[in-house]
Amino acid sequence: MRNIWKGVISFGLVSIPIKLYTATEVKDVKFNYLHKECKSPIKYEKVCPVCKKELSAEDLVRGYEYEKGRYVIIQEEDLEKIPLSTLKSIEILDFVRLEEIDPIYFVKSYYVAPGDLGTKPYHLLLEAMRKTGRIAIARVVLRQKESLAVLRVYRNCLVLETIFYPDEIRSTEYIPELNYEVQIHENELKMAVSLIDNLTAGFSPEKYHNQYREALMELIHAKISGEEVAVAPEAEPARVIDLMEALKASIEAAQKEKKSKKSPNSRVLKNNEAAARRKKIKKEA
Repeated sequence: MRNIWKGVISFGLVSIPIKLYTATEVKDVKFNYLHKECKSPIKYEKVCPVCKKELSAEDLVRGYEYEKGRYVIIQEEDLEKIPLSTLKSIEILDFVRLEEIDPIYFVKSYYVAPGDLGTKPYHLLLEAMRKTGRIAIARVVLRQKESLAVLRVYRNCLVLETIFYPDEIRSTEYIPELNYEVQIHENELKMAVSLIDNLTAGFSPEKYHNQYREALMELIHAKISGEEVAVAPEAEPARVIDLMEALKASIEAAQKEKKSKKSPNSRVLKNNEAAARRKKIKKEA
């Protein structure tokens, strides 16, 4: 992997040279749009509507619309003059506990690795954070934007997670469907809790995979091979007449599923089938 950013972690008078590496990637299946008649890929061109000509990257500047149709131009050198201490620094502001932060705040993850001469202070900070069970709230400028972030221990390294500012989280007050009261019967709540208990398991990320992407790749390879694509029959939607009956049926189904998962033969068979399907798709891709 190539690092995308170099700088330091700073807190108090401590300064630790570090490098950032992107920790995640999106593996969606990408499509190109083609001309329906000749199947040629279409172009996305930057065209000035006044001059009627195509523009290159060198022809473009940043503009901020402060009034309708009126812009102030911001040059690259203007951005470099902004007096921010976080341009090349992950500035730690506070140490908190991870459970204090709601997951809605998290945006993107980056691996943090020590830079030149930063190995010992890097690992000192990592072990101190591991021992105290704390994470750091920090500020950093990435891709010409200052972000709020958290720095936390992940396995054998530190991870930087950019997070939203509070004013970037929309309030639920503006969702009309949530502005009403509902009466919940005590027995309904007990049944719902029982269903959750039956569906509760330890988090094992390796058991989850993108079923839609796998099915889509199977469809793509079938069309490449000229095979006829089988259409699965559409399932009849379950009709919920009585909430209590639906909860009871769901609990019974969950209990049966849990028993079948405990069966060694069933578990091995399912794992083998899933592994074979993923191996086939990976090989053909």
